[in-house]
Parts: sequence; C-alpha cells; structure tokens
Amino acid sequence: MAKRRSAPPARTDTEALVYRWGPSIDADLLDLALTHRSYAHENGGLPTNERLEFLGDSVLGIIVTEYLYRTHPEVPEGQLAKMRAATVSEPALAAVARDLGLGEFIKLGKGEALSGGRDKDSILSDTVEALIGATYLTHGLEETRTVVTRLVSRFLDSARTRGAGLDWKTSLQELAAVHQLGNPVYEVAGTGPDHQRVFTASAIVDGEVLGQGTGSSKKVAEHDAAEAAYAAILAARGDGGLNLPGVNEALRADLGLPGADDAPDAPGADPDLPDPGADPRTGELR
Repeated sequence: MAKRRSAPPARTDTEALVYRWGPSIDADLLDLALTHRSYAHENGGLPTNERLEFLGDSVLGIIVTEYLYRTHPEVPEGQLAKMRAATVSEPALAAVARDLGLGEFIKLGKGEALSGGRDKDSILSDTVEALIGATYLTHGLEETRTVVTRLVSRFLDSARTRGAGLDWKTSLQELAAVHQLGNPVYEVAGTGPDHQRVFTASAIVDGEVLGQGTGSSKKVAEHDAAEAAYAAILAARGDGGLNLPGVNEALRADLGLPGADDAPDAPGADPDLPDPGADPRTGELR
C-alpha cells in the first residue's frame, strides 16, 4: 500500500520570524496573522488572518501613498497611482515574504501545503499584509511605518520605472484608449479543487482576445493576460506616445521590436508623402 504524502507543519519558532520582521508583535495577533483559512477550516473553523489582512492592506496603502506623495512632488496623480500599485503589488509583497522566509511559518491546511502553498504569491502577499495589520494593532502607525518602509524600500526606490509594468491592467486600458480600441474586458475561468485552483483569464480588446494568462488567483491571471495584450498592441500599433519609462523598451527587446527611435510609422501613414508639418516647397519642418 502506497504511503500517503505529508507536508511538514509550520515552524513554531516564530521568534526567528519576528527578529527578521523588526518589532515584537502581540503573541495572539502573530498567531492569527499566520493562520491561513485552509488551516482554520481543517481545524474546526478557527479564526483566520483575513481580517488582519484587510486592515494591513489599508495601513500599507496609506504609508506607501504618503511616502510617494512626499518624495515625488512633481509626479501627477495618475503616475503616483501606478507607483503605489508597483510597490504594494502581489509579486512585490511575495518577494518581501521570501526575503523573510515567511512561508515556513504560515499555518496551512494539508492540501494547501502539499500543493505548494508556502510559496504561492497570493498566500505570501496576504500574510505580509496580515503581519502589517498585527504590527499596527500592537504598536500604532509610526512603528509600522518604519517596518513597512524598510521592507519595501527597494520597490519604493524603483517604483517610478516599474510602476506601469506592475499595473498592466491600467496600462493596457490607457494604451487601448490611445488607439481608440475601447475598454478591455476580461473573461476568467477556474479549474481544479478549491485548495489547488488555477485560473485562466483572457483580455479582450476591441472584440478580440489579445492576451491570456494563468495564475493561482483571478487577479494574477488577469494581470498576466493584460501584459500579453499590451505587448500585442505595442507590437501591432506602437505605444501611441505613452511615456512608460523602461517598460516599453523592455517589452520591445523581448519581442525583438525596434526601439523607440526606430519605431514604425503610425498606422495609416504613407512614408512617401511629406510630413504634414513640413514646408511643401522645401520638405523641411516648419
């Protein structure tokens, strides 16, 4: 008879995690922050970390928003929103969690643990937000601000160049608007059991599926689909003059496209006709 697989339990030496995190956290709040719903459901309906995650998401948002507002006084609201999205995105918070070795400490149900839940971006990022919420309830805003700023500092520093690339849904909507393609629409389907759900998203622009993505959450799948659709429009139509530092250049390199200075003429332009802004007698720009 085959032996059933088993996943190792969560580490209980949470003082090691707290040392990496920074300030102490109330013991009950720490335990709650590390309790995923899959573990709670397998153990008689214990409280989960979802309320703390909800609180931590808001605290993280205000800290990052204020930081960006104060350090980038010249940046308009729309770009600030993208910079914030880059800093608090699921991939960014999951990277913070991996730096801390957080996955080993999260209490997961057996099925979730066996399916690789300790390294899923969605679970890691949600737990970081729960820990932020627990820190806020233990110490208040200023101590939490210190922790958050330290943990996400590298994302804050690079937010201006990475913002558009980590908020692909917004960037796709803007690019579609530039080319008068209407608002993107997303269709999402999920397969597999609840503890191992896989979502597939299609990004539909101007009635056509231009990108698809998969992920462990609808958010991740839509994000990937939006990136693929953005790349498709960029390849077919150009960037329409959008200024996305570092993003369009990187996509062009991935796609093997010419750079911004070598971009093709706008759709419908005839290279044999003079520039409409040129003097018709000399051909020189006015």
